[in-house]
Amino acid sequence: MNLSGKAAVVTGASRGLGAALAVELGARGARLALVARGAAELEKVAARIRDQGGAAHALPADIAEKTAIHGVAGAAAALLGPIDILIHNASRLGPTPLRLLLDTDCEDLSEALETNLVGPFRLTKIIAGSMALRGSGVIVHVSSDASVAAYPRWGAYSVSKAALDHLGRLWAAELGELGVCAFSVDPGEMDTAMHADAMPDADRATLAAPEAVARRIADMIEVGAILNGTRVEAASWKEGRA
Repeated sequence: MNLSGKAAVVTGASRGLGAALAVELGARGARLALVARGAAELEKVAARIRDQGGAAHALPADIAEKTAIHGVAGAAAALLGPIDILIHNASRLGPTPLRLLLDTDCEDLSEALETNLVGPFRLTKIIAGSMALRGSGVIVHVSSDASVAAYPRWGAYSVSKAALDHLGRLWAAELGELGVCAFSVDPGEMDTAMHADAMPDADRATLAAPEAVARRIADMIEVGAILNGTRVEAASWKEGRA
């Protein structure tokens, strides 16, 4: 997919990987609607893209809020036209220090699921119909190694990401024949604020830069070599190979 002129929605775009993805896609010519809770941070990312000659609009919203989803989808379509690329990057880690499941409040699990799973489901449900009618579209779920490995104290986040991976497989199974590609990407450990919150003692020198991971994900979308419904590790992905 040639990204020039394509309309893309990126959630969690105010910082970390989401911001890096927005800047990378903007540099490749995509027109962007950026979604996140932090309005001021989000506008800074959009302004950076515009300053570099790109097109970007900030849509402050919490995707965990059911009442916000139609507004986000409607505003993105009004600003950009039909959406070609939908990237679910927004994530909620839960309380830190991370807790054992026995110490996890039911409300904390619910909040993680609303942001990391239910919000993406709602937003895809609104946007993917247009993709299917047009016979083209890409949906990317940003996953985690915690979706396949059982790390103590990562329970709420881990469960939500495992479910998100399978949600992507289900979209692929139902929409693949209609021209919509859905896949999950494990970005690996990155030097982000979320990682610092979860693992404050980690050696940051060993962590990937969000910008480098963003380039790989943009390459995946642009090359179009990812098999529908697959889960890809960004660190091991090579151009042209799923």
